Amino acid sequence: MRALRSRWLTAAVVAVLAAGPLAAADKAAPVGKPIDIVICLDTSNSMDGLIGSAKVKLWDIVNDLAKVKPTPDLRVALYSYGNDGYDKANGWVRKEIDFTTDLDEVYRKLNGLSTNGGTEYVARVCRDALKDLKWRENKNAFKLIFVAGNEPADQDPEITLSFVAEQAKKQNVVINPIHCGGLEPTWQNFAALSGGKFSHIDQQGGTVVIATPHDKELAELGEKLNKTYVVYGKKGKEYKENQVAQDNNAAQLGAGVVAARTATKGGDLYKNSMWFLVDKCIEDPKFDVRTVKEEDLCDEMKKMTPDERVAFVKKKQEERAELKKQIEEVAAKRQKVLDEEAKKHAKSGDKAFDAAIKAVIREQAAEKGIEIPK
Repeated sequence: MRALRSRWLTAAVVAVLAAGPLAAADKAAPVGKPIDIVICLDTSNSMDGLIGSAKVKLWDIVNDLAKVKPTPDLRVALYSYGNDGYDKANGWVRKEIDFTTDLDEVYRKLNGLSTNGGTEYVARVCRDALKDLKWRENKNAFKLIFVAGNEPADQDPEITLSFVAEQAKKQNVVINPIHCGGLEPTWQNFAALSGGKFSHIDQQGGTVVIATPHDKELAELGEKLNKTYVVYGKKGKEYKENQVAQDNNAAQLGAGVVAARTATKGGDLYKNSMWFLVDKCIEDPKFDVRTVKEEDLCDEMKKMTPDERVAFVKKKQEERAELKKQIEEVAAKRQKVLDEEAKKHAKSGDKAFDAAIKAVIREQAAEKGIEIPK
């Protein structure tokens, strides 16, 4: 078996050296427009449905953005507010995670949220997101805040909605208020002040997941895709363990959520260059896997020669490319079923969490010259 592996590596090395550097490293992918999105969720006692909706629908929201070509440079941040367990001095607001491209870490934080009483300071959480986060300074950047809750939006005795709206406009950030209920005037007013879009949702409706005949195949493709991840770096193992943990979190919510997450993992918005060698080679054309320190390699690669590493990563790259192609094809079939079901159940009034966010993003992206294909 060891001799067979050695012969395979030798042949692969010869082929790779003859072909030149890793194909992915030859040419970096076109850079899409920068998009910064902050999600602010009310975590007071009555908001379990909202949090559940976000857990179920995060991957569907990302998948909609993944349709944009060239692929956007997406960063996501997460805040929660209205929880009695938070610091009163901070207005019961907590930053869960700074802007990041690591969607697994966002999902980990999202799954860690819990509800606990609280006074909901909508203006405060938006003010903090504007003040504390390092937003893109690029004038073409698409910058959004989605703040969702179910109590009047003007409860904050110190920070007014008009002040926050003015700050947002100065930073070229659009605030989109989402009320979990009906046409609440203070939330509508906040949208008017900030130039954003008001939505009202059925916070329970977002938890409905439609099963499709394609979910099982996507789950199987996702398992195969997981085998192509080659970790590196001091925290590579930790990142990989978190990926597995978030796979498990999705699995607990049903086959449809697993299918949506697999579609995300098969797309270009799911970036893991900080721990995954194939992504690193794609992101950085100058990166050379031959120069990685042995202690920073996974056990499987530690005994390989520098050129054998190239061959190994090249093989994983080819496997991933084929699997991503299959995932894209099956995910498109799944989406067609979801779109058809959505038309059957379309109604005026309250929407699901993801439907509200996707509709707003599409409308405002178009104003920025970003087309999201249907």
